[in-house]
Amino acid sequence: MLRTITNLNASIRGKPIKLALKIPFLYFLVILLSVAFSYVVFNQISTNSAQNKINEASFQTLTSIQTNVEFMVENVNNYSKMIFSDENLQNLLRQGNVYANLPTQSKVSLYLYNLMQAVPMIDSVYIFDNSGNLFSVGTEQSPTFTRANVHDAQWYSQVVAQKGKYILKLNGSGAFTGNADQNFVSFIRLIRDLDDTSPLGVLVINIKGDAFVKVYSNLPNPTALPFAILDESNQIIAANATEDVPLALFQQMQASYDQLAKPTLRQTNAGFLPLKSGSQSYTVSYLSGGSSKWTFVSMTPHNVIRTINKSLVLLALVLLIINGAVFFVTSFMISRSIIQPIHRLLRSMSTAKSGRFQKVPATRNSYEFQQLFIGYNNMIEQIDQLLKRIIEEQHTLRKAELNTLQAQIKPHFLYNTLDSITSLALSGLNDQVCDLLEALGGYYRASVSKGRDIITVGEEVEMVRNYLKIQQARYRDIFEVEYDVDESCYSYSIPKLVLQPLVENSLYHGIRSKGTKGTIRIRARRAGGMLTIAVADDGIGMSEEKVAQIIRSERNGQSQSFGLWGTLERLRIFYDDRSHFRIDSEPGKGTAITLFIPVGEEA
Repeated sequence: MLRTITNLNASIRGKPIKLALKIPFLYFLVILLSVAFSYVVFNQISTNSAQNKINEASFQTLTSIQTNVEFMVENVNNYSKMIFSDENLQNLLRQGNVYANLPTQSKVSLYLYNLMQAVPMIDSVYIFDNSGNLFSVGTEQSPTFTRANVHDAQWYSQVVAQKGKYILKLNGSGAFTGNADQNFVSFIRLIRDLDDTSPLGVLVINIKGDAFVKVYSNLPNPTALPFAILDESNQIIAANATEDVPLALFQQMQASYDQLAKPTLRQTNAGFLPLKSGSQSYTVSYLSGGSSKWTFVSMTPHNVIRTINKSLVLLALVLLIINGAVFFVTSFMISRSIIQPIHRLLRSMSTAKSGRFQKVPATRNSYEFQQLFIGYNNMIEQIDQLLKRIIEEQHTLRKAELNTLQAQIKPHFLYNTLDSITSLALSGLNDQVCDLLEALGGYYRASVSKGRDIITVGEEVEMVRNYLKIQQARYRDIFEVEYDVDESCYSYSIPKLVLQPLVENSLYHGIRSKGTKGTIRIRARRAGGMLTIAVADDGIGMSEEKVAQIIRSERNGQSQSFGLWGTLERLRIFYDDRSHFRIDSEPGKGTAITLFIPVGEEA
């Protein structure tokens, strides 16, 4: 929104938009964004609500289907008990060969045939004895057993390990061949002797795949929910495909089911997963577990969900637009009542550009604007009087501070220098007197600097050299000087008479009080955006309490020495508090004063 306003500002010749246009425009953007955001949120909430209702309905339907399927399998289990409980079958299998007694075999076949006639979902029944012989009863299109012996079937060892419990295998796990277009489920279990529970053979009941489709008939509106049944190997047992959800989509889901659902099924037996096919999105509902260990899956296209809540969302959008329009018209009228008094104030304030301050008549239609105009009139009445006085006072104050600080420096240095020259003259060292006078002249020429308050670091260092030349003539063999100034720092500008006071303090209060020869080190470097100037000595040093006491006494004007605080205060005034300093001192080891001055900034 702000970017749009900025672009609009730039388009009008770089001029800011008038408040009379900006307020309605901002209101319009706020309303537009509010309507859009409300629509998105409401649409999402409505979609989620519809999705939850469909998911709940899908889960309930899948639960009903799972219950019906398990009931059907349990019926087959009861039929299997009826089959292996048949006396003729028990006697036939006890002989070890299903072909040993053909009359008995005929009776068993007739019994099985009558059972299949009564239970249409059974496609065929296979009975294997312990020798691997078999006989079967089924329809003309019944699947054919393809193994040489029942022991070769991959499920045989599993059936034996179940000790009479049944297992379910889709299409017999390859042991049977049948119609490629129709699936069947093989119900397999051991046939055990009713007297001593010893194994007599294996019973296989092949259930028609259509029987699982007929499970839907007991559900309300069975064609409304496309779903599929997957076995424990993730193969499709039966699928109720529709025009919106074809069988190919279930096959696509089957191919990616291991990646989609299996990790989740380790934690829960039911859930919902997203699936995308082309440009269409679906919600996959799954339910697993139960005695069959099968998975029941349904898919709902998202366009169904959008259709359900489309009318409700459109109604909400219309209401939002109407409310937004009413709010915009109302806000436009309110903004006009606010802008008109501001325009009067702006017209009065426009004369301030020329330095003339005019009062504006107070408005009475609003308490807030009335107080604003009264305050504005009082303000401009005092501004005209205070502005010149404040500027003049600040200028006078700054000039007085600088003059006072420099006045503290020049007499102090001059007194010490004249003392040195007097001492040399009395000693008859006229050559040295001339050198000192030349050094003193050079110092003051640099100090005057043609009236400049700002000089270069090189000029400041040269003044310090002249000063220390004078002091070395006065105090022989008391101190040495080391200069470590980066050449790149010589051209930087700083206030004059910054180093000399620090050097003088090092000499008089550091080394001279030490009683032995010492060293003064002058160092200058550039670090980042700051010029670092340090003056260090190996004199008597000071404790932290002593440093604080000296600064406090100099700040209060109670120090008898040249003011360290005066030098620091000059830097503060010159650089508007952008400079700072650090004092490092330790008794018996010396003192170091480091100044940090902004580089490239003039006072």
